[in-house]
Amino acid sequence: MWVKICGMTTAAAVAAALEAGADAIGFVFAESVRRVTPRLAAQLAAPARGRVPCVAVIRHATQREFDAILAEFAPDVLQADLSDLARLLPPRELELLAVVRAGHEPAGAAPARVLFEGPTSGTGMPCDWTRARAFAQKTQLVLAGGLNADNVAAAIRAVHPFGVDVSSGVEDRPGIKSAPKIVRFVQAAREESK
Repeated sequence: MWVKICGMTTAAAVAAALEAGADAIGFVFAESVRRVTPRLAAQLAAPARGRVPCVAVIRHATQREFDAILAEFAPDVLQADLSDLARLLPPRELELLAVVRAGHEPAGAAPARVLFEGPTSGTGMPCDWTRARAFAQKTQLVLAGGLNADNVAAAIRAVHPFGVDVSSGVEDRPGIKSAPKIVRFVQAAREESK
């Protein structure tokens, strides 16, 4: 089970995610209590470089804003809504993680890997697991939205995703991650997928 811990805002959160064995860490550049500047993200990501992919999470960024993130943060992966990916010009070598929101699944072919999310990111509200399961049959689906250590096993059983993504579900307060919660989440996700 591929596990991403999103919304890194402190060095302690990055260290906890690496220690817990997360497969990727995310840095939010969209409006959020977890929003960081490209410079801070680059500093926080330094210990993770070469160990796990560092994901830039954007939503409705302009090309200029995106170019600034590319230049200063240099992400391994870009996570953005499908509509944003259609108009932005990412470098060819940059891996893409398209965000598909429940109720807005594309009718045609799905991207190779998607992050399946509720209507609004970072709210702690679960998305529609039934819709997620149906969409997971078409692509490598990373399930996001309202996950935590207590419900991730049930979510994995219900959806059969490729991976899971968590942000608010491993926090002590909005924007501040809890190392023990990160460890519990990763363990719960991996235990269920054995």
